[in-house]
Amino acid sequence: MTTMKSIDATRPIEIVWAKRIETANRQTTRSFARGRGLLAVLATMTGLAALFLVAMMPRWRANAALEGAARDQRPTVGVVSPEYANTNADLVLPGITEASQETAIYAPTNGYVRHWLVDVGARIKAGQLLAEMETSEIAQDLNQARARREQAAANLELAQVTLTHWQGLLQKDIVSSKEFDEKRAGFKARQLDFDASQENVKRLEETQALQKVVAPFSGIVTARDIGSDALVSTGSASRSGELFRIAQTDPLRIYLSVPESYASLIANGRSAVVSFREIAGKIFPAKIVHISGALDPVSHMLLTELQVPNADGQLRPGMSAEIKFELPMAARRLLIPSSAVLARPDGSTVMSVDAENTIRFRRVKLGRHVGNKVEILSGLDAGDSLVANPSDELREGLEVKVQTEVSIGST
Repeated sequence: MTTMKSIDATRPIEIVWAKRIETANRQTTRSFARGRGLLAVLATMTGLAALFLVAMMPRWRANAALEGAARDQRPTVGVVSPEYANTNADLVLPGITEASQETAIYAPTNGYVRHWLVDVGARIKAGQLLAEMETSEIAQDLNQARARREQAAANLELAQVTLTHWQGLLQKDIVSSKEFDEKRAGFKARQLDFDASQENVKRLEETQALQKVVAPFSGIVTARDIGSDALVSTGSASRSGELFRIAQTDPLRIYLSVPESYASLIANGRSAVVSFREIAGKIFPAKIVHISGALDPVSHMLLTELQVPNADGQLRPGMSAEIKFELPMAARRLLIPSSAVLARPDGSTVMSVDAENTIRFRRVKLGRHVGNKVEILSGLDAGDSLVANPSDELREGLEVKVQTEVSIGST
């Protein structure tokens, strides 16, 4: 009994501790729940902050760039540096080939074309027969002239015999000196008649010889304006008298206008090479044969004539040609792009950029133009930086931003 009472006495204590333990577990569970909620809130806030930063960063950067651009209003310029020229430079000029000689062959006399012997494109030699004409009237006139010449010759012979007879009579004092002088004057008149008839026959014979139309020089027939039995008129007063047109194509000639800056380098005998777009990959030699003694007062160009050998006839008059001269250039001569030079009332000027990226105007003395470049005789050094394409917005002392330096290329 005593034992049962002891057990009953300890039960309230166990119940108390069980309740305490249950209460502690509940409090611990509530603490863990509160911690998990706080972590979720913190994670959500962190994600929102990250999204905000990602969304706003480009805008902040753009605003920063705009603010920087607003603070830096300096214009941007590209710069080049002068370069030393090579020892030679090419001068390339356009030209048109022309025949060395070209002429129209006209009818030498009035008449009909009996037949023609050459056509367009035929190569002919000097003195070659081109056509023959029919002139029946000249043949008749020539026969009449020869008859008159025979008559004049007979009259002259009679006058000569008469004069000789009267000279004998004068020596015997049978006739007077006056009568003898009359016979001598008659003889001189017959002599003049014979000479005139002889010249008339010669003229008609020469005219008859003109029935044969021959080439005045070697060349090529470029036009034929006649047909057989065509009636043509003499001379060049009308188109109807033109029979042929011929051109001498070996050699051909080319006329050039050489710029004033190169005039001092052009001389008779200087060689050049000629190329044609229609004949790709082939060049033809040429040589200067004539130079005008003065520059054109308007264009300031020097008229120059070249000759191009054309023995094989590959070239024709009227072809567009490109003529190249290799001209010596002064050693250590600086070149800059022509676009970098400003034409100002006080002379040629360039814009240089100094070490502080500031624009400085500099006067220069120009030499020859070489393609898209120009020689600088004075005013620049090889290490200078020049504005490649100056504009009106740039002025002395203006601070600029410099782009990467551009090479002007080799000559």
